[in-house]
Amino acid sequence: MDYREIRFELAEGVAQITLACPERRNAFSGRMGQEWSHAYRRCDADDAVRAVVVTGSGDSFCVGADLAAGDATFARQESEDFSAGALATPAWEVRKPVIAALNGHAIGLGLTLALQCDIRLLAREGRYGIVQVRRGVMPDAYSHWTLQRLVGLERAALLLLTGTRIGGDEAAAIGLASRALPAAEVLPAALALAREVATQTAPLSVAISKRLLWQSATLPRAEVERRETALHHHLMGRPDSVEGVKAYLERRNPRFTGSVARDWPEWPGGED
Repeated sequence: MDYREIRFELAEGVAQITLACPERRNAFSGRMGQEWSHAYRRCDADDAVRAVVVTGSGDSFCVGADLAAGDATFARQESEDFSAGALATPAWEVRKPVIAALNGHAIGLGLTLALQCDIRLLAREGRYGIVQVRRGVMPDAYSHWTLQRLVGLERAALLLLTGTRIGGDEAAAIGLASRALPAAEVLPAALALAREVATQTAPLSVAISKRLLWQSATLPRAEVERRETALHHHLMGRPDSVEGVKAYLERRNPRFTGSVARDWPEWPGGED
């Protein structure tokens, strides 16, 4: 795809997806959604990608839907292709860790899409809010599912039902992110974490654990144990399970060779 509204870079096993419309504070458009989804699929399919960082250009991550159409922004959608999910490929479908580096404001869809990532680092200076109810629509991008898992029912209700905005330190304190940092430190910290994944972890192990982690919210406890057991059988005895122990005992970085694309298991219970 010809990327116009995002940038894609790959170095040392880390893919960096940058929302690249600073003149509109990276407001989300249909074109951006198509490119962003394509980049996620590219990361999932490419074994050279070990971790993904998503960030924004300029002083904002994403301030939500592009309002350039004025009062027609949220016009009635008759197309059967319309989905409130916004991205055809959400971050949890990428079999690599996806780290959101919220370098500045994340408002509305900008924040609900970040909630789909595995890990979030955010700027203390930023403002964060799910403001759709103040625009006459409602929260989107699966946020009624993702947000409650992160912060609990009452805090999710506060954010979803009032549209209030909070600062970076409060957002981290309630569980919206793992850390709040000065804006200039957010992307470097996210890239450092991604490089740690790329050099220290077994790619197939990470991919399998991520898929089960996201599924576990809707699974009974006994089913989680059953799937963990089946997936252990797939991983144990492979070269990476030998290399991981040897590297630890020899006090060196591991040289993992497993392939997410080539060695993916038949998933217990199906790929739900």
